[in-house]
Amino acid sequence: MNFSEVFKQSNQLCRVSPDGKYLATCVQYRLVVRDVNTLQILHLYTCLDQIVHMEWSSDSLFILCAMYKRGLVQVWSLEQPDWYCKIDEGSIGLVSSRWSPDGRHILNTTEFHLRVTVWSLCTKAVSYIKYPKACQKGIDFSRDGCYMALAERRDCRDYVSVFVCDDWHLLRHFETETQDLAGVEWSPNGCVLAVWDSCLEYKVLLYSLDGRLLSTFSAYEWSLGIKSLAWSPSSQFLAIGSYDGKVRILNHITWKKVTEFDHPASINNTKAVSTLSNEYMSGAFHLPYPVQRHLKNCLAYSLSEWHEICPLPVQVPVVKPDLDRANPKVGVSSMAFSSDNRYLATKNDNMACVVWVWDMQRLGLLAVLEQTSAVRCFQWDPRRPRLALCTGNAKLYLWSPAGCVSVQVPAEGGFQVQSVTWHCSGDSLILLGKEQLCLCYMESRGNNYFVIKFAMNNHLDV
Repeated sequence: MNFSEVFKQSNQLCRVSPDGKYLATCVQYRLVVRDVNTLQILHLYTCLDQIVHMEWSSDSLFILCAMYKRGLVQVWSLEQPDWYCKIDEGSIGLVSSRWSPDGRHILNTTEFHLRVTVWSLCTKAVSYIKYPKACQKGIDFSRDGCYMALAERRDCRDYVSVFVCDDWHLLRHFETETQDLAGVEWSPNGCVLAVWDSCLEYKVLLYSLDGRLLSTFSAYEWSLGIKSLAWSPSSQFLAIGSYDGKVRILNHITWKKVTEFDHPASINNTKAVSTLSNEYMSGAFHLPYPVQRHLKNCLAYSLSEWHEICPLPVQVPVVKPDLDRANPKVGVSSMAFSSDNRYLATKNDNMACVVWVWDMQRLGLLAVLEQTSAVRCFQWDPRRPRLALCTGNAKLYLWSPAGCVSVQVPAEGGFQVQSVTWHCSGDSLILLGKEQLCLCYMESRGNNYFVIKFAMNNHLDV
């Protein structure tokens, strides 16, 4: 692996363009656009205030910069650097700004969610959508960019409106069977809309494009229900993360539960591998199944200046949450499917140092990635089944079915990785610190997912 030099950034605002050619970063009130290969500065723009949100248009020709406190949005063009657009929402304020899928309309949500304003860059026309609901995920676009689902609140009831993005006309409007709608999300194929209730009511509703209710799922009735939701890339599975520490998997045919994944404090499954980390290497191998059979009751395999085999059962560190405080650290908050639909990575909040990897073909636990500190972020390679994660220290961690490795970021001043983002090609990673960033370039040889600089066989003679 190779690393670039370190560059400045603010508010974790660093985005690769959708075509993968450019890297945009924000430094206070400046927007810097670089060539993603050479990292040379191509454009430098100055905004009217500190940037708090930045987003590329879908065709990589425009960049939106939002300054919420001042109610301002500025749009910059890569083809015409001297052109820019300024949108001032005035006294009504601004809490959210985003592109439409066509990259020629901007959707601004005003303070108190009074309305959504649709601004056209081409015709300068302005449209208004009333009654948007203030919720976790109130707007979602279908992946093909044809439709927008909007959560609404009218007369103390929840509704969903489906708009056609070409001309923003209303296609469907229907009431949902929710007490307090928390979010909407299209399936990747755009055929099904998932709607879920607040954390106090365990309910997921699945609607067709024409507003028909396809199915309703509820796992239990007591308080604290759904915490996260994720579609598989093929739309075959819907994963529901719950406050009870379980992930329930629904299938796309009957919309019934096919299995559920628990996050136990003690692991006894001999077909799973617990990979420990420590302050020296902080990485470990995933043992192939023949080796697991050879080791019999030995499950956890740690690689450092020494290697250690731990007998079953393996104890996972658990932090008891304070239920008297708001937002207790409990439940499955993060889930992500690999691009090939084969694996699901999850994180249970009261096991903050652990990422669980599940095999979606066997519908079982495959690996447990345990770190010495809380996992800040994890993300799958968009092209390969390869998982990157970070814990706020100076190391990058990678896992794939072939193995697990950690790499020290060779930056001066103790670069601490707060989040990671894959380039759309899967050939590089963007590592974000508190006020800095650098790029990590992956080395590929043949079918290997990444280069491991030590032979695996040297560590299996046990």
